[in-house]
Amino acid sequence: MSILKVIEVLANSNESWENATEKAVAQAAKSVNNIKSVYINEQSATVKDGKIDEYRVNVKITFEVK
Repeated sequence: MSILKVIEVLANSNESWENATEKAVAQAAKSVNNIKSVYINEQSATVKDGKIDEYRVNVKITFEVK
């Protein structure tokens, strides 16, 4: 039986929600091993001059504890 743990991470990007998610996983991978999945819990964006300025995600990252 595997033991899985979930952490919540916030990240942002000037490019896209996908890029923000990739940044969140990359940053978490620096200190967490055995990442198994990512769940996008919430997406939002800031707007400046009528255009999206920054994409933001709140993700849940699941990893296996050994």
